[in-house]
Amino acid sequence: MIVYIVIGIILSIGLVLFLEKFVPKKFNPIISLILWAVIIYLGYLLYNSIQGPIEFNKVKEARYAKVIKNLKDIKAGQLAYQEIQGGFIGDFDSLVRFLDTAQFPVVQRRDTSYPDVEKNKAFGLDPIEGGYFVEEVITDTLRFTPVRDSIYQGTDRYKSMMNIPVEGVSEKFQLKAGKLDKNGTIYSVFEVKVDKDVILSDLDKDLLAQEKQVVSVDGVNGPSIKVGSMDEVDTSGNWPKIYDTDDKQ
Repeated sequence: MIVYIVIGIILSIGLVLFLEKFVPKKFNPIISLILWAVIIYLGYLLYNSIQGPIEFNKVKEARYAKVIKNLKDIKAGQLAYQEIQGGFIGDFDSLVRFLDTAQFPVVQRRDTSYPDVEKNKAFGLDPIEGGYFVEEVITDTLRFTPVRDSIYQGTDRYKSMMNIPVEGVSEKFQLKAGKLDKNGTIYSVFEVKVDKDVILSDLDKDLLAQEKQVVSVDGVNGPSIKVGSMDEVDTSGNWPKIYDTDDKQ
């Protein structure tokens, strides 16, 4: 499209120059005015065709960063729920209630050993002073710390992490959780996602359609941004590593 616009501008300018030389002067002002109007319009289209994608990507990346930050918070909450409750949960209200009160144990691990009495006896050794010992790791619970303090640094942002953080959007993330049978083994799985249509609904429709078809190591692939999967044992997100650096975490 850019090529066509540039060709149109060149042809229009060429026509203006042609008219100035070969068309009677009494017709020149009107025709030249029309052609210059066409040139200005084509220039406007050229500017938009170049600047439009730049502005689209700028807005898109800013919104993606906010959305991914919330998805990471949701993932952290789900992993905490799994660690303590043994699975994932498919309801935001229940997840928030869990995070309000849940606590991680703070543990201390220490190695210890003691005589293997039965084995020493079996080999005719002194049961206590014999050469065989049992090695063990003892875990002591020292105290408990609130999950919300460990994950969210004492803030209550987990109470709003289910909301799409885009101005003018009142929707929430789609959340699912359940069980997956993988080669006879049952796994807990979850998935949280939001369609790009929701995040970028007020932007250029053609550029949005292109964005939904992205397949690239540097882009967010597919029609949505998501973390986790209901079809695979996977708790990762579908965004590139650039969103996992600096303050985007």
